[in-house]
Amino acid sequence: MEGKVVFTVFRHDPSAGARPRYVSYEVPYRSGMTVLDGLLYIKERIDHTLAIRYSCRMGICGSCGVKVNGLPRLACFTQVSELGRSIKVEPLPNHPLVRDLVTDFSTFFAKHKSVKPWLIRKDVEEQENPTGQYLQSDAELERYIQFSYCISCGLCYSACPVVTALPEFPGPQALAWLYRFYVDSRDHGGRERLEILDRATGIWRCHFAGSCSQVCPKGVDPALAIQLLRRALIRG
Repeated sequence: MEGKVVFTVFRHDPSAGARPRYVSYEVPYRSGMTVLDGLLYIKERIDHTLAIRYSCRMGICGSCGVKVNGLPRLACFTQVSELGRSIKVEPLPNHPLVRDLVTDFSTFFAKHKSVKPWLIRKDVEEQENPTGQYLQSDAELERYIQFSYCISCGLCYSACPVVTALPEFPGPQALAWLYRFYVDSRDHGGRERLEILDRATGIWRCHFAGSCSQVCPKGVDPALAIQLLRRALIRG
């Protein structure tokens, strides 16, 4: 690819009262250019008012999630060469809009916290004042390590049709984190964790669209975690 790439970017400030709009910007292409590179070029050289969120630029922090050509992606991880010369960038769905491409993750993180994403132990004194280590075998580690790779980018939550239709649904990220601790051999809160799921707006509302796993940039596969949690609930 050579020449210019056209970025069509969603612009809206809810506090200003203006109507949402799309603005197109021409950005010179360079080899290895990411969507985040293009957005930063726009902000730094064309329109300083563009609101974006980013941090590490390395696909680690999860801050730069946006909707690119209809699919939730990390802007820093998405190569322009894979998309062509016309790129549409929008804020992530299922998160309230703050401004332009920046969304509010307050509800997302509240749901994350609601599944108690920490070790629940019976030996509280030992946990708070440890005298040794909680040892694990390789097999015990393998049961949950995949699900610990989540970077809380919110892409799976944005892609989930159940969250769109039922905002009370915990969402795939929270459920995958719950499973991560449920199968951790060091955790004693198994029954307590399952009770969080078994309700009208809980895990049974998932209809396994699989879109959460499709957009995950780290291969966490939240859909698999949800199916494994359902099996655990059925088995009792």
